[in-house]
Amino acid sequence: MVLGWLLLLVLVLCPGATGIKDCVFCELTDSTQCPGIYMRCGDDEDCFTGRGIAQGVGPIINKGCVHSTSCGREEPVSYMGLTYSLTTTCCAGHLCNRGTGPATGALSLPLGLQLLLGLLLLLRYWL
Repeated sequence: MVLGWLLLLVLVLCPGATGIKDCVFCELTDSTQCPGIYMRCGDDEDCFTGRGIAQGVGPIINKGCVHSTSCGREEPVSYMGLTYSLTTTCCAGHLCNRGTGPATGALSLPLGLQLLLGLLLLLRYWL
């Protein structure tokens, strides 16, 4: 019985199970990686990665939270005196816009693996 309550506690505390969603945020940049910080999204928001292009120059990116209705839109943005066409691509998971690379922040395990590791730790405690 106690094991059941502890497993329920693990489920409640896991961000993916509670609906709490963090995303990586970074301002517009022409760097290939945005160092980013974590930000908490609202209930009606998704994580996004924006990729912008302009003729004759390299691409720009930005990341953060955006209302679901803004996903997939292409909009003009001004960066360093140029107008870029920025397309917003959304994803719905916790930290799903973190991408790859060393500058993207802490390791986040999938929810299923978090639960399995928690269960194994609980079993070890009780044995």
